[in-house]
Amino acid sequence: MLLAVQSVKAPYTVTYLVVAGGGGGGSTPINQTGAGGGGAGGYLTSTLTLTPLTSYTVTVGAGGASVTGGTNGSDGNNSVFSSVTATGGGGGGATFNNGRTGGSGGGGGAGWTGSGTKTGGNGTAGQGSAGGNGGFDVDNFSAGGGGGGASAAGGAGGNGFSGTGGAGGAGTASSITGSSVTRSGGGGGSSYGSTGGAGGAGGGGAGSVVNGTGVAGTVNTGGGGGAGYISGAGGSGVVILSIPTASYSGVTTGSPTVTTSGSNTILQFNSSGSYTA
Repeated sequence: MLLAVQSVKAPYTVTYLVVAGGGGGGSTPINQTGAGGGGAGGYLTSTLTLTPLTSYTVTVGAGGASVTGGTNGSDGNNSVFSSVTATGGGGGGATFNNGRTGGSGGGGGAGWTGSGTKTGGNGTAGQGSAGGNGGFDVDNFSAGGGGGGASAAGGAGGNGFSGTGGAGGAGTASSITGSSVTRSGGGGGSSYGSTGGAGGAGGGGAGSVVNGTGVAGTVNTGGGGGAGYISGAGGSGVVILSIPTASYSGVTTGSPTVTTSGSNTILQFNSSGSYTA
């Protein structure tokens, strides 16, 4: 008797974009000098070969929480696709504090004679950039540095009462969905008497002036939060898969958005889930 032979798909290659959650901006005590913007979430894009009938976990990292009253910014959370891990953005430094390390580093808080200059945190190689240094003033009236972005470091905070907050570093554009979108911009630093730093292109939130509220990073971009007396939270990350439609299984959890672009099916995970190849 002849037995039917079930065909088994061969392994196939997908393109991925994995963006971690952005760091929250640093905060300042009431009536105090500037803090650093949050660093953008780590940004990774490449290809990965998948084995049919295997389930691949997708974790979308949350952004770092808002803080207040002279606290360092909260780090963003990692995003994961299979063996690929993007590192959460570093929180911005509070007044008189260095920025935190992360996918991209948080900006340094403002410094003065009693604290010295405060530096931006380092980014992770291949994922993001360093945060900008905080400004310095002997009378304690300067601005915080901007958080680093996927493609550019954060700007330095200005010195003195008129110093402007450092701008967040720019993110990186991707056309994985079929149209160009920029993600992973850094958050802007806050200032004492001038202007808060602009958020970096790609979802970074702007910093505030004294006693103000920083702008949150944009959700599902990994943007860093802006610094302020009340800091902006970091934006959540995202995981996007571009899968040859001929190989696409249709088996997912977590309700990703499903679209097509040319001969590929696009899965965009705005929250955690899985894909079975």
